[in-house]
Parts: sequence; C-alpha cells; structure tokens
Amino acid sequence: MLGPVENRSVSPVFVGRVGELAALAEALSRAAAGEPQALLIGGEAGVGKTRLIEEFTGTARDRGAVVAVGGCVELGADGLPFAPFSAALRALRRRLPDELTAAAEGQHGELARLLPELGDPGGHDPADEDSTARLFELTVRLLERLAADRTVVLVLEDLHWADTSTRHLFTYLLRTLRRGRIVVVASYRADDIHRRHPLRPLLAELDRLRTLRRIELPRFTRAEVHRQLTGILAAEPDPGLVEEVFERSDGNAFFVEELVVSHEAGCAPGQLSDSLRDLLLVRVEALPEDAQRVVRTAAEGGSTVEYGLLAAVARLAEDDLIEALRAAVGANILLAVPDGDGYRFRHSLVREAVSDDLLPGERSRLNRRYAEALEADPALVRADERATRLATYWYHAHDPAKALPAVLRASVATRERHAYAEQLRLLERAMELWDEAPAEVRASLRPIDYAESYPPCGCDPDTTPLRHLDLLAEAAVAARLSGERERALKIGKTALRILGGEEEHDPLRAAWFWTEKARLQSNLGRGDGREEIARAQELVKGLPPSAVHAVVLVGAAGWGMLRDPGPDALTAAERAVEYARLVKAESIELNARLTLGTIMVAAGDVDAGLAEMHAVRERTRALGQFTETARAHINISSALEFLGRSHEAVEVAEAGIRLAREYGLVDSVGWAEANRAESLFSLGRWEEVREAAERLLRSATSTKPRGSASLRLAQLASARGEPDAAARHLADARAVYGTRDPIPQYTLPMAQVAVAVAAAEGRIADVRAELAAAERGGFPPGTHRYGWPLVLTAVTAEADSRGLPAADEGRAEALALVRRCLRSLAAPVPVWAAHSRHVSEELARAEGRETAARWAEVVTGYEPLDRPVQLARARYRLADALLTEGGRREEAAALLREARATADLLGARPLRADVDLLAARARLSLAPEEAAPAPAGPGDDAFGLTPREQDVLRLVAAGHTNRRIAEELFISPKTASVHVSHILAKLGVTGRGEAAALAHRLHLVDAPRRPT
Repeated sequence: MLGPVENRSVSPVFVGRVGELAALAEALSRAAAGEPQALLIGGEAGVGKTRLIEEFTGTARDRGAVVAVGGCVELGADGLPFAPFSAALRALRRRLPDELTAAAEGQHGELARLLPELGDPGGHDPADEDSTARLFELTVRLLERLAADRTVVLVLEDLHWADTSTRHLFTYLLRTLRRGRIVVVASYRADDIHRRHPLRPLLAELDRLRTLRRIELPRFTRAEVHRQLTGILAAEPDPGLVEEVFERSDGNAFFVEELVVSHEAGCAPGQLSDSLRDLLLVRVEALPEDAQRVVRTAAEGGSTVEYGLLAAVARLAEDDLIEALRAAVGANILLAVPDGDGYRFRHSLVREAVSDDLLPGERSRLNRRYAEALEADPALVRADERATRLATYWYHAHDPAKALPAVLRASVATRERHAYAEQLRLLERAMELWDEAPAEVRASLRPIDYAESYPPCGCDPDTTPLRHLDLLAEAAVAARLSGERERALKIGKTALRILGGEEEHDPLRAAWFWTEKARLQSNLGRGDGREEIARAQELVKGLPPSAVHAVVLVGAAGWGMLRDPGPDALTAAERAVEYARLVKAESIELNARLTLGTIMVAAGDVDAGLAEMHAVRERTRALGQFTETARAHINISSALEFLGRSHEAVEVAEAGIRLAREYGLVDSVGWAEANRAESLFSLGRWEEVREAAERLLRSATSTKPRGSASLRLAQLASARGEPDAAARHLADARAVYGTRDPIPQYTLPMAQVAVAVAAAEGRIADVRAELAAAERGGFPPGTHRYGWPLVLTAVTAEADSRGLPAADEGRAEALALVRRCLRSLAAPVPVWAAHSRHVSEELARAEGRETAARWAEVVTGYEPLDRPVQLARARYRLADALLTEGGRREEAAALLREARATADLLGARPLRADVDLLAARARLSLAPEEAAPAPAGPGDDAFGLTPREQDVLRLVAAGHTNRRIAEELFISPKTASVHVSHILAKLGVTGRGEAAALAHRLHLVDAPRRPT
C-alpha cells in the first residue's frame, strides 16, 4: 500500500456547521444515556456531508464510541444488496469480534446473509414470506445487543444509491429500534432525488417518524468560503479570488476546492472553466498518462476497486501501477480504502465525470476486462459481491451470451440473501437478454439451477432446458416476496397469456400460475380467488400426483378454511396431505395438515383437529420451519377462541408471539397479536386490547392484522359508548379489508359493530338492514363464533326499541329474521349455547314475554364461562325482570351491584348507565351491604314524575303529539308542552324519542304486575 501522500487542496480546517455538529453531539449524548437516535443528513453533492460525518465520528471515537461506517455502492446502474449494512457489520466484527459472535448467538446462519463471515446461510424456502422480515428483525436485535453496554455509531452513506433491500432494512431499523446506546446517521445526495427517484417516497415516509431528525446542509456563506480558502492556501486569499470563487462555486465546498486547483494550475480568476465536468476533470488531465489510464479504469470498476482487480484490468507493470496510483492519490483524486486493499474516488462527482468522459467502446472494453479478470480469479473480490459484480460487468460489456448466465447466477445469490427486490430486477434483466442470447446458451441452462421457487413439473431436471416461463415464475415469486404484489400479479398474467389456449398441453405450469394469481388477487383485495383456484383444480384433475397438484389442493383447502369450511374444504385438505406425502413434499404436507386440523375443529371434530395442529407445531419446530410453527400457534389460538377457551387461546397466542419474535417472523407476530387481542376482548381485558391494537397499527406488515386492529378498536369504542369513534375505526377496518373478498371472520364482526353503532344512534332501520345483509351472505359452518354476537346485538336493539312508533314498521319481519338466524346458527360448545339462550330471551323481551326464570337460566349459562360483559348484561336483565315481576329486591340489588362493578372495571359506560337508571327507578342503593329501601308506592316515581307527568309520558311513548296529548287528557296543548319539558328535564334526555325509549326500557309506562 502507499505511504503518506500530500493532499494539498483538501480543506485542513473544518469550516462552519456549528449547529449541525451540535445536533450530532447532542444525539451522541442521548444515545450514551440509553436513548437510540437517528439522524438523516441531506445536501447537494459536494456540500460537505462526508466531511461533517468525519468530524462527528472523530468526536464520537474520542468519547469512547464504536464507529461503523458503510456506504451504498454504485455499480453501473446496480446497487449491491445490503452493501452499507454488510460493510458496517464487517467493521463491527473487526472491532468487536467476540461481542458480535455472542450477540448473533443462535442466528449465525440467518445473519450470514448480511455478513457471510458468520457462516453458511443455508437454503431458501420460496413459501417463506417472512424470510426478509426475519432477517431485518434479527439485524435490529443484533445491533441492540451490541449497543447494550457501549455506544455504537452506525453510519450509512449515500442512500441515494441504496438498493431496494437496503432502503427497506433502513426503514425497518428506524421504525423498530427501541433500546440500546446507538446513533444511526445516514446521508443522501439531495440534488439526485428527482420526482421518480425511489428514495423520494421513503424520505416522505421518514418525515412522519418522530424518532428521526433531519439535517439539511446549506452551502457556505461568503465568509465561510473565505475561511475555507484561507485554510487551503495557508495564507490570506486575494479578495478578487474570494469573490470569483464564491460566485462560481455558489458556496459548494467541493467546488471551492476544485476551483482552487484550477487557479493553482495557472488559470486567472476570469479564466476559470464554466463547464462543471471540465472543472472536475482539471485534476485528472494534469496527471501523467499512466495515472490517467488507471483513473479511467477505476471509474468503471464501481465505488471501490480492489487493488488486485485493478492491476489485472489496467495491465501495467506493478511498479508503473504503483507510481500511477501514487500520482492519483497525491492529486487527491483516489483514496486508499482504510480497512481494505483497494481504492475509491475521493468524491463520486469526479468518478461520474471521468466515467461520462469515456468513449462508448472504451466503456464496454473496460467492463469486459473486469469480467474476464474476475472469471479468471474469483478471489479478487469478496464472495458476497462476486456474482452481482460479474453480472454487471458482463451486462455493460454488451455480451448477451456471457451476461445471461451471469445475471441468472446473480439472481440466485441475491435470493439466498433474501434480497428479493434485487433478485426481481436481475430476473427482469435476464428476460431482457433472453432473446439476444444465442440459442445454444439458453439450451444449456437448467431450471433446477435458477428457478427454485417453481415446483418441478414432471420433467427431467438434468435434460430439460430453462424456459422463459420459468423465469416468469421465479420473477412472480420474487415480486411477491419483496412486497411488489402488483408487479407479481402483472407477471403472472403475462405468463398466463403466453400459455394462452395451450394450458391443457402444459397443465401443471398453468395450474401453478393460476394458484399464484388466486393468492395475489386475495392479498390485493381484487377478489376472493375462487375462480382461479377452480381453474387450477380443473387443470390438475386426473393427473398423476405432483408437487404442483398438492399446492393447488392446499390453495383450495385454504380458501375453504377461511370462507366456507365445509365438506369440500375438508376433502381438499385431506387430498392435499395425501398428494404431498406421495411426492415426499413434507413442507407442503405440513401446511396442508395444519389447514386440515383447523377445518376439522370447525366441523366439530375438535379433539382430532387440535391434535393434528399440535403435531404439526412440534414437527415444524423440529425441522426448523418456524414460519409454519408460528402459523400453528396462530391457528391453534384461533381454534381455542372458537371453542370459548379464551384463557388458553391467549397463552398459545403469546407463545406464538415469543417464538415469532425470537426468529424475526414479523408478519407472524402481527397475526398472533391480532388473535390475542380478540381473546382478550372476550375476557374483558379491554385495556390490554387497546394497547395490543394500537401496537398492531404501528407495526403490522400485513393488511389483515391491521384491519383486525381497527376492528378491535371499533368493538372497544362501541362497548364503551363511543359510537363516533367506533364508526371511525370501523371505516378504517372496511377500507383495509375491501369489498371484493368477503371473509366471514371479518365481515360478520364488522356487521356487529355497524349494528351496535346504528342502535346507539337510534337507527333501527339500519340495524335491520345490516342483519339482513349478513343473513343473506349466510353463516357457513364454523362461523357461529362471529354470528352469535351479531344476532345478539341486533335482537337487543329490537327489544330496546319495543313500543317505539318509529320501530313498528317492519318489526314483525325483523323478529322473523332473528328467528331464522337463531335456527341457522350452531351452538356446539357452552359459550355459544349461552349466547343462544341469551338471544332467545332478548327475542322474548322484544315480544313482551320475557320472564325472570328464563333470564336466570341465561345468567347460569354464562357464570362458568369467561365472558364478563355478557354475564353482567344478563345479570342486569335478570334484575330488571325481578323488579318488574315484583319482590326479590335484595336479589335484584345484588345483581345490579355485580353488573355495575363489571361495567366500572371495563369502562362499559352504556351498561353502567343502564344499571344506574334501573336502580334509580327501583330506588335501590348500589352501595355495598346497604339495605334496599321500600319500593315506590302507587303514583310515586324515582325520577320525581308526578302522576300527571307519568300519564303524559305514556302518551309521549305512544308517539302522540302535544295536541293529541291535550285531547286525551283534557288539557291545553300549551300545558301538555310544559309537562313534556318537565319530563325531559327530569329524565335527563334531550328529545321525545329518547324519553320514549327510556320509558320503555325501564318499564316506566308498563302497567305494574303484582305477584299473586
């Protein structure tokens, strides 16, 4: 390597940036106190971002921090996947080898996808949609562990060149970093961020993060340029030079330095170049010929070029090469890489200018030389960069015969690192090269080497050539796994158009694409995928067993599990298991068995279904298929909630969350958290529900868990008497779920919230419309867990509106609808049997035939169950019935005290209001152990209504106007109006409708029934 070299025009004095440096220092102090910090530094090229970061990292090192720097790599038009994170982790490993090994304990293989030095990353599972999120979670956890007892400064430079995977990991890091003594500093070139630049939407997203601080570097003022020139020249600059340089540079620090070079080369101030590129090339053109040749060669090698690779491509004698490099470094054009055996340009603007100055044939020739040198000696570059760089060199050498295999090999390498966005871009490049590559080259390629995601279709993998359809299949999966579902759907449609009317001649490939399309249609809310699944099933019908056949049957079973878990779904799941076993595809088999077990529970075969799911959970754990293990926890917890075993459901869901977090299965965490929140709501642990739902909204990566979070918040707001908030959260849930794929586990709970909101707002017609719409959609087997709460809410609204004139029209039809629902819903376990009795007695109340005896049965049904809200509501109704029938006041008071205690504990304001109103009407004290006062005498009322006001209230409840009331009671309309005003004030309501509803609900207008 070279020794010290004079760098004349680099500013030796750090100028300005006092506020920015103070902000970075403050972040360092906060991080040292245990509060993670994130800062994003933006500014135009040459404004001084790197110099500011260097000044800060020097201060950080002086204060004992460990600094790790990684830069995004520009390699032609490509970025190396995760390049800045790999470089930073490599730096941390050099500084903290033992600590990093300990922090990565148990996850070396997975983290090796970022840092190959940690070990073998293992294979790739195309069905594992959590793979990227898992890698991200483990990376964040690794950094948090390293920063647990030391301050770590992580610097990521040049985000404008970041590949998609790097951008995603960076965003994930900022969103999830919660602990550790760590400062994350990133920089980007602001003038490169045009309207379509991929970093632009990310910057807008990051602006919404309260944990991120943005620093925008302005250009230097005239005074700062004067200080910079003084430092460079080591003397007071001529005023004319200061003015000329400031005007030409416009305060850009790097341009100031280059203008000084131009000045020192003999240009008078008035003769300075007007061309930016010419200005940047002044230093290069002043170099000896060999040095210029090396600089041009290095410009095509990438952001950093290894010495051995540069030597092989430059083709100079070693002594000549060393002298050329010394000249380039001495002119401050190239810099030796501090932690490696290579060189990079001091500023990317110079590299870009040199590269742009190359002739087209010269650029192709240099790329060919790089590719040939790398093929001759692969050890010239790091193993994790080799495939991508070789593919880039051959592509820019314009040699399709060499580029196509190289690009395909690079796509496999990026896939193994879970960099699916980069894999997709490489596959698209391969499809671009496909027709240009010679036929013999295409014939030599094999699907087994490049199309792992596409199941084999009964052909000989050793002799069958790779087809364009295979690339489309691989690209569709890469797009789906990278989150680009729209792109995946488009690729799949292209493949199906290519297959066209020849699907019967290639049925397995066609069936596979139809199954993928069904999955994507559902994920995007474009439909339920039923037609696509049906087409796939038709294509594989009668064919010998195959992996594709099993995948199609798993898709059909999964569709039925969610939408119609009946006999057809059960049969499809059983056949999927059978076919997967026949072709020895255990991962597909385990997936199918888990679906089968879920359907069996829904069909009533509870013990066998749960046993099947538990067996899958244990087997997948033993095999290390943790995504499927997490799915087993999710399905088991859902099944337990279905059975009313909510405490067990919470335990299983929490175990699933722990497992998912341990292995970085972020999406699975969301699903398990959603199930946990549902069971917590059933158990009346409502504050925990709120916390879980809000956490889900912040962190869930899939739409369905986010929708579940909004739905749970809607249910919570409704139960707490906040109809406006409930309606708002319900609208959010509906927006997430969409309308094209109605799945009962989402549509029925949303209908229940809509009914509750309509009932709270007195819109009985909307209550009936919602229930009617749900009933028309049907209650498929296993959906009674969602149907019973919906019907109970609707029939309660009907009972509360009994006697209201506005509810009379359509009432008979509405009650008939409730009866139909009552007959169609199953009640196979105690919790739903209790709901069935509850619905039946609310129906009796709606028809004026309720009895205390039957309400006592409802209470008895709920008492052994963990359903505090339903039990409290049933106790309230029993107390009401006891008081209406007369006598048993102490028992009624005890029931009301228990109901009120539950309402207070949960914050169920509507229930509390009902209990308090009933106690007030009956003159019951809810204070503990206080004797019940005597019942109200004839003509007396707990609300202070006089006998005449009670008469008026009865007529108001019947829907009469003031004039009609006056005629009935032989009083004037004005007197009737005064009575109505007094009644509204005493009842604490604002209108006649509310007064009428309250009168009916509290039996204020009922003729008293005396015990015989």
